[in-house]
Amino acid sequence: MESIFIAIAFLLGFTAKQISLPPLVGFLAAGFALSAFGYESSPLLNQLADLGVTLLLFSIGLKLKITTLLKPEVWAGASLHMAMTVVVFGLVVFALSATGIHLFAGMDLATSALVAFALSFSSTVFAVKTLEEKGEMKSLHGRVAVGILIMQDIIAVLFITFSTGKLPSLWAFALVGLVFLRPVLFFIMDRCGHGELVPLYGLFAALVVGAAAFDLVGMKADLGALVLGVLLSKHRLAGEISDSLLSFKDVMLVGFFLNIGLTGSLTAEAVMVALLFVLLLPFKVGLFFALLTRFRLRASSASLASLSLANYSEFGLIVGAIGVTNGWLSPDWLAVLAIALAITFVIGAPLNAMSRGLYDRYHDRLVRWQSQERHADDQPVHLGDARIAILGMGRIGAAAYDHMRSLYGDKIVGVDSDADKVAAHQEAGRNAVLGDATDTDFWDRVHPGDVSLVMLALPELSANLDMIERLTRSRFDGMIAAVARFPDEVAALEEAGVHLAVDSVTEAGAGFAGHVQRRLEDELAAMGIKPD
Repeated sequence: MESIFIAIAFLLGFTAKQISLPPLVGFLAAGFALSAFGYESSPLLNQLADLGVTLLLFSIGLKLKITTLLKPEVWAGASLHMAMTVVVFGLVVFALSATGIHLFAGMDLATSALVAFALSFSSTVFAVKTLEEKGEMKSLHGRVAVGILIMQDIIAVLFITFSTGKLPSLWAFALVGLVFLRPVLFFIMDRCGHGELVPLYGLFAALVVGAAAFDLVGMKADLGALVLGVLLSKHRLAGEISDSLLSFKDVMLVGFFLNIGLTGSLTAEAVMVALLFVLLLPFKVGLFFALLTRFRLRASSASLASLSLANYSEFGLIVGAIGVTNGWLSPDWLAVLAIALAITFVIGAPLNAMSRGLYDRYHDRLVRWQSQERHADDQPVHLGDARIAILGMGRIGAAAYDHMRSLYGDKIVGVDSDADKVAAHQEAGRNAVLGDATDTDFWDRVHPGDVSLVMLALPELSANLDMIERLTRSRFDGMIAAVARFPDEVAALEEAGVHLAVDSVTEAGAGFAGHVQRRLEDELAAMGIKPD
C-alpha cells in the first residue's frame, strides 16, 4: 500500500511543481485523492509523519535563539492574537449555531470557543518550509514568524497536557539536567567529523535524547526535540547537522501532508463549513499585521510575517481530536478542520510565493499603518562610500568580500539579515551591515549612492532573481554579478539580466586551482610543470 502512496504523492507533487506550485500542494491533493478511493492511513505513514514533525521542530530549535521568544512582538503578539482570534471566531461559530447547519446544532459558547481555539493556530510545518524555500528564515520577518509559531506550539502543548488530564510525572523535573548535559553533547559533536555520523548524531539527539526522554516522563515528544535543538544551537556544527537532516525531514513530511488529506472526508457539508472558515482568514492575517506594526515593525516586515502565518495548523487537528475524544465535539469536526487546513495550504502556497509582489501593489496603503518609531532590527541601512556591495555574507559572500578587498581596498560593504553573523563579521574586521537584501523597501532605505557593483551571494535562486528584479526596477545602473548553487541556475540568472553568473562548484574548483598556481608556482616549475 505504501508503494501506491509514494507513487501518487510523487506524481501529483511533480505536477504541482510543473505549474509553479510547491510540491506540498500535490502531496495534499494526493491524500484527498487516495481518501476518495477508499484508502486509509497506515501505521508506517503515521510514523513517518510524526518523525517529520519531530525533525522539523528539532531543526527549528537548532536555528532558534531564546532571546527571540522574549521579544514583545513575539510573546505578546502571539498571545494577543490568539486571545482576540478565539473571541471573534468563537462568536462567529456560536452565531452559526442558529443557522440550522447540522454541524453547529446545539453548540454553546464553550464548544464554540474550542473550535475557535483550534483555528487560532498557524501551521509551523507550512510556514517553516515556505520560509526555507525562499531563504528567509534569518530575515526579521522570518524570525518573528517562527517565534510566534513556537509560542503557539508551547500553548498547544500546555493545552494537550491539561485537557487530557495526564500530568507529567515527577521525573519531568529531571529534564532540567539536560542543560548540564550540554557540554557532553558538545564534546561528542566535536568528534563526529563531517561524514555520516553528523546526520546520525542529529537523529540521536532529536529522537532519543530529546523526544524519547520527554515522552518517558509524560511530556510531548516534539517539545523535547525542539528543546534539544535549542540546547545545541550554539555549537559551530549546528547548521551542518540541520543541513544533513534536510532530506530526511522533507521526505518524512510527505507523510504528514498525505495524512492530512487521508484524514478528511469530503462530504458536501464538511467542505461548505471548511470554506466558511477559510473566509475568516483575512481577519487572521489582518490582525497579525495590525499587531506587528504596533510593535514597530515596518509594513514590509509585518506583511511578510503575517502572510507566512496565513493558514490553519496541524495543531488544530490535535485540538479537534482531543475535543472528539472527550465528547466535546462530534467526529465530523475532524474532517472540517482537515479540509480547512488543506485549503489554506493550497491558497497559502502561491500567496506566499507572490507575497513581495502583493506588498508592492498595496504599498501605499500598508505603509500608513507603520509606527513612526522603528524596531531596533528594522533601522535604515547605511552603505557609506562603498563602491561594491555584497548581498549575503555566508561562506561564499565572506570569501568574496575578502578577495575583493585584497584587490580594491576598503570600498566594500557586506549586507546580511542575520544579526549574529553581521556581528561576527564586524568583529573580524569586515565592513558588514544588518539589512535584508530581499526586503521590498531595501533600496528605498539604503540609497545606493556610489555603489557600482552588486554581488549577489544569497542562498536561494528565487531570492537572487527577486533582488535582480528590484535592482532593475530601482534604476540601478551599475553591474550585477551573482552566484548559483547549481550549474543549471546560471542560465536563469543570465536571462534575468546579470552581467556575470557563476555556479559555486565550478567557481570553487577554479579558485582552488588559482591558489595552487599562485602559491606553488616555483615548486611546480622546479618539477617541470609550467603553464602553456
